Amino acid sequence: MITAYPFSAVVGLDDLKLALILNAVSPRVGGVLVRGEKGTAKSTIVRALAAQLPPVDVVAGCRFACDPAAPDPSCPDGPHAEDEQRRSRPAALVELPVGASEDRLVGALDIERALTEGVKAFEPGLLAAAHRGVLYVDEVNLLHDHLVDLLLDAAALGTCFVERESVSVRHAARFLLVGTMNPEEGELRPQLLDRFGLTVEVRASRDPDERAEVVRRRLAFDADPAGFAARWREEEAALAERILRARKRVAHVVLPDVRLRQIAAVCAGFEVDGLRADLVTAHAAIAHAAWRGRATVTSEDVREAARLSLPHRRRRDPFDAPGLDEDQLDDLLSRHDTPDPDDDPDPGPSGPGPEGPDGADSPNPNSADGPDGADGATPEGADHSADPGDPRGADRSAPESDGPAPDGPAPDGPAPDGPAPDGLAPDGSAPGERVIAAGEPYRVRPFRVPGLGEGAAGRRSRARTPNGRTVGARLPSGRLQRPHLPATLRAAAPHQRERGRTGPGLLIRDTDLRESVREGREGNLVLFVVDASGSMAARRRMREVKAAVLSLLLDAYQRRDKVGLITFRGPGAELVLPPTSSVEAGAARLRELPTGGRTPLAAGLRRAAEVLRVERMRDPSRRPLLVVVTDGRATAGSDVAGPAARLAGTPGVVVDCESGPVRLGLALDLAERLGVPAARLDALAEGGLRDLVREHRHQHRHADRHADRRGAGSAGGHRNDYRKAV
Repeated sequence: MITAYPFSAVVGLDDLKLALILNAVSPRVGGVLVRGEKGTAKSTIVRALAAQLPPVDVVAGCRFACDPAAPDPSCPDGPHAEDEQRRSRPAALVELPVGASEDRLVGALDIERALTEGVKAFEPGLLAAAHRGVLYVDEVNLLHDHLVDLLLDAAALGTCFVERESVSVRHAARFLLVGTMNPEEGELRPQLLDRFGLTVEVRASRDPDERAEVVRRRLAFDADPAGFAARWREEEAALAERILRARKRVAHVVLPDVRLRQIAAVCAGFEVDGLRADLVTAHAAIAHAAWRGRATVTSEDVREAARLSLPHRRRRDPFDAPGLDEDQLDDLLSRHDTPDPDDDPDPGPSGPGPEGPDGADSPNPNSADGPDGADGATPEGADHSADPGDPRGADRSAPESDGPAPDGPAPDGPAPDGPAPDGLAPDGSAPGERVIAAGEPYRVRPFRVPGLGEGAAGRRSRARTPNGRTVGARLPSGRLQRPHLPATLRAAAPHQRERGRTGPGLLIRDTDLRESVREGREGNLVLFVVDASGSMAARRRMREVKAAVLSLLLDAYQRRDKVGLITFRGPGAELVLPPTSSVEAGAARLRELPTGGRTPLAAGLRRAAEVLRVERMRDPSRRPLLVVVTDGRATAGSDVAGPAARLAGTPGVVVDCESGPVRLGLALDLAERLGVPAARLDALAEGGLRDLVREHRHQHRHADRHADRRGAGSAGGHRNDYRKAV
């Protein structure tokens, strides 16, 4: 038997401990989302908590873990008699892998038995296995959205509904839901974030003593797991007993009306959408009061609940990071705090401590005055110092023109304010470079990869996917999961006489089975190649360019794409953001992007070809979409013909940034070389047919002028290919 690391032995992480315990006390809180960098014991502490949950009594032989004292009347294995045999087992810890299918999550009809044996057999999924236990989803942000929806629906309702393939099943599914994620790998949509009850941000401690203690305990555990667990057995037993007492107490905790109004005022003050935040905060405050041994909810309980339930509900923009201003929280609480004579007085300045109502050895994972700080990992405010901050803050010092005036200094010249003493400009850019603020993002026209792909499910280009509309049938490559009944019947019909059919039913063989071929949408790899040279800083152009790329990043976020960012300026090109699912990281890098220097366009294209080559080997099913943002000028480096030839055939678009009354059309020439359409920067926003027709006419007139100049024989093929791409 594998020995789990003791929950009480985890150093720090007080907020995470408290959030997990509140859910263990009251599953109505709605689960925990743990956000944090890699290597911060997220998985360790979740597995440790499962070992502290009280054992559960189940009906023997029931695949849905029914409670003998109150069996589920809709249990597919029921009905269960009152005197049915029972057994006791530990609370289950079920892990949902990122690659799990919908059948594995909710269960499904056993199609092969149904067709070959005529038996209507339902196979339970992981939701049934997790009933009355813990369901742990590592890297929940990498799970497909429709699976996250199913998961959160079941967690909120306490019931799993299965309506598919002629199966109509419902069964109880009450579990403690814990999801972990690394924000660097991509965010969850705000709609899905809102469905998690509590959220905790986890960071590794920067205190050398605390880090040393973490390593010391882990080495001791790895050397002797059983012995290490034995040394913490007393603390673990006290924790399990305290959780059990709090579970019994929570149903009797009173939420006074003054505290309910306080919760409503806090949620309204932070302008959270909907009323789920109010409900979750109320449940968490009640659970916190039960955990603290109180019979009535106090203002302290409301504060602790709000700290955990509101940060992830304040995101207004997909690029916003979750967070909560605790000074504002304290101000709202104090302004709506009416003394309640029924509130129990706190035994100490920070609530029941080690000598609290639950015994001298009761652990206190929420001590705000302890050495670990507010979250047990970093002192208060450390997250602000670790975060590079909003890059837009650096832009407030830049002139509002976001570029030199027509009669001002040349774009490639030094910054107006000159270099700082350390060789950098005040905004952090190198001499001759500037950081220009981005404009407001907007809704852009959709760009899609032509053809039919087979990549990861998303919302951009057509693809064969597990979900979508049925477009055909095929022989199953493995276990039958998505049966195509008409095709199966058609395959079996010609063989009924030779199989000896005498009755009304068809005789089905394994070779007759067919599965559905479905068509939906896939996510693509959107690789941005952005011109950041000095010429882009003129006439507020870089402000518009950054707004356009931010808009395209927002579009990629909504369509579930991976993104990468290459910039070229000065001596060469730089891969600013390797391909990732974290669109937020791309937005942050773009806002900090300085401009200046010459324009090595060929270097940018060459770097893009190399990145796409590596990504094709790494993930061959994900099709790329190349977005080149440039005015087409190349003032440094080699000729673009060679790198453009390497990228020929790659789907994409050239965003033409050229402005002014006189235009050279160099970006359109680049689009012809690449064989992709071009879109003017000022026409990138989603518009009507008139904008598209105007742009296409402009491109065709430009192609005709070049055909006349070069000769119809040399340019005709290029122009025809170009028009096809458009």
